[in-house]
Amino acid sequence: MKELELKYGCNPNQKPSRIYAKDGKLPIKILNGNPGYINLLDALNSWQLVKELKGATGLASAASFKHVSPAGAASAIPLDETLKKIYFVEGVELSDIAIAYVRARGADRMSSYGDFVALSDECDEQTATFLLREVSDGIIAPSYSKEALDILKKKRKGTYVVIQMDENYEPRELETKDLYGITFEQRRNDIKITEDVFTNIPTKNKLIPQNVKRDLTIALITLKYTQSNSVCYVKDGQAIGIGAGQQSRIHCTRLAGNKADKWYLRQHYKVLNLPFKDNLKRADRDNAIDIYISNDYMDILADGIWENTFIKKPDLLTSYEKIEWLKNLNGVALGSDAFFPFGDNIERAKKSGVDYIAQPGGSIRDDNVIEICDKYNIAMAFTGIRLFQH
Repeated sequence: MKELELKYGCNPNQKPSRIYAKDGKLPIKILNGNPGYINLLDALNSWQLVKELKGATGLASAASFKHVSPAGAASAIPLDETLKKIYFVEGVELSDIAIAYVRARGADRMSSYGDFVALSDECDEQTATFLLREVSDGIIAPSYSKEALDILKKKRKGTYVVIQMDENYEPRELETKDLYGITFEQRRNDIKITEDVFTNIPTKNKLIPQNVKRDLTIALITLKYTQSNSVCYVKDGQAIGIGAGQQSRIHCTRLAGNKADKWYLRQHYKVLNLPFKDNLKRADRDNAIDIYISNDYMDILADGIWENTFIKKPDLLTSYEKIEWLKNLNGVALGSDAFFPFGDNIERAKKSGVDYIAQPGGSIRDDNVIEICDKYNIAMAFTGIRLFQH
């Protein structure tokens, strides 16, 4: 297939629309459904992300994409019992690709609602079964087992988008895009993120353990396919907070940090034991959890409202309890797609358990950033690599 006609572009008024290969054939096969313009943008960006994660970590990897940025990304690091519970896979023996998907989807379930999924490895029956119960627009993977494909073809009344990617495809070195009738051209951002980028450590603490180098690698590769400005928090092989597309870097750091905090608050025993009604829809449950741990908790706990969600009124998770619980979050790795201009980013990151940072460096305020890192004994690497994505 050299070309694929689309229903419309980003919006219904943008017709005609198509994708096509300038040379040779398209590297994708549509196995089910009718992908849209944004579906394909998410599919091709997310595929690059999981392919690079697999190459860098050697582990099966997955991503959950929304509007050309990842809501979650992860590699197949085994789940502990608490994570299995907050990801709703208790008592299940998981395949590697299922672990990666469950982690990627579970990091920020609100943002992942209606996502496009990317898998580095074959989609197996177990992963397809998990996907069947989630609200999702489509998936891209190098292959599908027969059982998985049969399951996915039933999703969304048979319209779920299933794309097979040629894993051996290599794009041209130069890429172009048109804007307002003008063609832009640049070399693809084919830079490789390896452990060599973590050798320039200007902080007093110069110890970055091997597992943290893996997490920093995941953070930087994730940022490579996130709309800039962007910041990514990673722990134990998965992104737990991604801040994308903000004009101010401190806003990226806050946004991603708030998501990381919510990820960790979901592990509090009060959240784990919320008395949900048995017939509550998954999306309603996720929304309830999000509100319960936020400052808007009365939107779900007020009399006359809580009865719609719970079999009995839950105890409040107090501000003090949240603060005390978040003090236990540590060992988080943080990546930034460009340099931190001020130390306030480090102050905010520390509140979400960040002990390791990778960023390009090169700000006239690097000395202030290093000083704040030393204040908290944070190890920070200057990579010299900017990862803007536009």
